[in-house]
Amino acid sequence: MSFSAMLSQLVGGFGQTVLIFALTLVFSLPLGLLVAFCRMSKFRPLSGLTKIIISILRGTPLMLQLFAWFYGPFYIFGIKLTSSYRLIAIILGFSVNYAAYFAEIYRSGIESIPVGQYEAANVLGYSKSQTFSRIIFPQMVKRVLPPVTNEVITLVKDTSLAFAIAYTEMFTIAKQIAAAQTSIMPLFIAGVFYFIFNFIVAQVMERIERKLNYYR
Repeated sequence: MSFSAMLSQLVGGFGQTVLIFALTLVFSLPLGLLVAFCRMSKFRPLSGLTKIIISILRGTPLMLQLFAWFYGPFYIFGIKLTSSYRLIAIILGFSVNYAAYFAEIYRSGIESIPVGQYEAANVLGYSKSQTFSRIIFPQMVKRVLPPVTNEVITLVKDTSLAFAIAYTEMFTIAKQIAAAQTSIMPLFIAGVFYFIFNFIVAQVMERIERKLNYYR
């Protein structure tokens, strides 16, 4: 296989990598906020259950969770799955896993806001929803952006775990070409793609962080 042909295949796989990355962020970021609310709920059964679920998701390998999402419906419910379900299982696995991490980051950000902010909002006559959306949420976003950036960068690399259930993304293709040609070069090239992607993501997040530092 020529270098251009190999590069063409890797670029095609890279498109699937970007798709996994984008869809995971679209679903996990808002889901993480919902989970954070459940975790902070004053209703103890809900907060306790949420804490256990978060602990399980953060304490077990993401690869194992992908297996559970992909094979679980068949072995538990006897549902026959199509090949198109592979992507759905991947997005479900990644989104739920990262939502657990984002939830704890959001929770720490919300709880770091001084009580005086809530008291001031109450004096001004704000409702709880107005207090959160207009006062707490903007401050929380500024505070949690650095750890969220770290998780987003980790997500770029974790997309390679999709190979565990034989989904054809860039790392899977790189492994196939490497095995066929008995060469490690395709894996190195895939590594360059990941590095460039991560560099772009880091620059974008850094630019967002600078824009939010409007008091400096």
